[in-house]
Amino acid sequence: MPATRATQMPTPEAQLRSNIGRFDTRNQKVIRSVRAALRKRFPTANELAYEYADSVVISYSPTDKGIDGIVTLAGRADGVCLYFGHGPQLPDPKGLLQGTAKQTRFIPVESAKRLTHPDVNALIDAAVGHSASPLPSAGKGALIIRTSAAKKKPARKK
Repeated sequence: MPATRATQMPTPEAQLRSNIGRFDTRNQKVIRSVRAALRKRFPTANELAYEYADSVVISYSPTDKGIDGIVTLAGRADGVCLYFGHGPQLPDPKGLLQGTAKQTRFIPVESAKRLTHPDVNALIDAAVGHSASPLPSAGKGALIIRTSAAKKKPARKK
């Protein structure tokens, strides 16, 4: 009987690469470059990657919970944005933040260079200051793939 090859799950990095690969070449490049810049900026943060049908979302969090994320990279077919979880509370004298949600605001990101702008840097610094949990001072954050499927409660027996 021939030996069967064990089915291996793709690594988290391979899963994320595959998810990013669904977008056009331009958006793939932007997502990858912004991700690299955020990984450099937050080396000890966990990257929590959420896979949705129409987007890829990566939250940079000091914990393994997305709600604790400091900033979130969201890539969609129509572009890439950087979200701030405490957006309404952040100082934004230049009016860069967009959106009207209760907890978040965002800025469009055309390239990783956008993150180096002093006003964007100030927003990111302010977001770090609003984080409920501090970033670890040492170590390297992990890439954690989260499923987008909502957990369904079992049906009640009648």
